[in-house]
Amino acid sequence: MIEEDDIDLLLNDLFDLYGYDFTRYSRASLKRRIIRLCSLDKFPSFAELRYRVRNDPSYLKRLVEEVTVNVTEMFRDPAFYKSLREEVLPVLGTKPFIRIWHAGCSTGEEVYSMAILLKEANLLRRSLLYATDLNPSVLEKVRKGIFPLGLMKQYSESYITSGGTRDFSSYYTAQYGQAKFDNELSEKIIISTHNLVSDSSFNEFDLILCRNVLIYFDKELQDRVLKLFDASLGTLGYLALGTKETLKFSAVQHKFKQLNREKIWKKII
Repeated sequence: MIEEDDIDLLLNDLFDLYGYDFTRYSRASLKRRIIRLCSLDKFPSFAELRYRVRNDPSYLKRLVEEVTVNVTEMFRDPAFYKSLREEVLPVLGTKPFIRIWHAGCSTGEEVYSMAILLKEANLLRRSLLYATDLNPSVLEKVRKGIFPLGLMKQYSESYITSGGTRDFSSYYTAQYGQAKFDNELSEKIIISTHNLVSDSSFNEFDLILCRNVLIYFDKELQDRVLKLFDASLGTLGYLALGTKETLKFSAVQHKFKQLNREKIWKKII
């Protein structure tokens, strides 16, 4: 069994030694994932895990990968992408240049989904997509733009449901069981590490997407991150969250108006 005090000790180690602050993450989620890590890596006790973290900096990458949640897919929630396609992109298309931030982008499937939407709206050439995550190893996957070929059938179906009309396979090249997405998409993606807990705003954006990340934060951290997004959005910019996330009861709620049943808000103040 891992006690709450044990988790406090580990989180303090991570912050003091490496600058990673997980103290405002959902405690229940953290505990589950730390227990899972102990089981996967066969630590006989929590003390052994803590010793490894304190004395082996190379193990940090492994721990961050397990503690952060990296579950994503292309065109996840097709109705959401349909709303982006029909309601948001036509408005963004009136701007001379479009900046979009995918915060907590994980391995990048949603970033490439957005690049495809922009291409089909003839907006990709005057857009930049900023893909950021706490975890450097997942960003390497974004950079490569390579995903399992076996998932393409599912992704193609979601793409069509979202309003896509082209042959989805025209966006990638199949090779050795992998799908390599076109460089035309990846060259518009700027990749960087960014910690939503501790890092500040770094640009002004027209659209920010942070889907299914806030659910792993406690209320105080959620508010802090939402204030960061507010500070990072231009006037009349858009904020998109995950299906179980909301601006309701947040410190910035009064500054936004929800577009529709999908989790997209427009900044009005």
